[in-house]
Amino acid sequence: MDPIDEAGRQWTARGWDDATPGMLAVTSIMRAQAIVQARVDAVLRPLGLTFARYELLQLLSFTRSGALPMTRAGALLQVHPASVTNAAQRLEAAELVVRRPSPSDGRVVVVSITDEGRRLAAKATDALNAEVFTRPGLAPDRVRDLVDVLRELRADAGDLG
Repeated sequence: MDPIDEAGRQWTARGWDDATPGMLAVTSIMRAQAIVQARVDAVLRPLGLTFARYELLQLLSFTRSGALPMTRAGALLQVHPASVTNAAQRLEAAELVVRRPSPSDGRVVVVSITDEGRRLAAKATDALNAEVFTRPGLAPDRVRDLVDVLRELRADAGDLG
């Protein structure tokens, strides 16, 4: 028995027919997110990373200079400034990034990836590619369909910029 289907039956039985499809969708997304998060955590935890820290390292590794203003990093990662600050602090404590005032504007903090940060980002990416990203749990055509459906949901929420 699928507990989410059972919840749908209970919703309908209580007369919430108009809300049942949405409840099924939201609950399914939340459960799928937990499943994916557990898989990602299983890969990153042994490397001493969370997904938020991995994303910041990878973002910095994508830049030509390996550095970005903290505000720009937060905007690109679509996270609250406090979240990027927390990730940067943890990464800096591990000597994977350094934070310094911008030479052109001392009010701006620039975060830069270290050589060790680049090595760890590459190792984490190899592991995620092998263990999660190339095996997301759906056939390739269904993955594309899922991405398209989720893009619609994100667009409706104003998430696409």
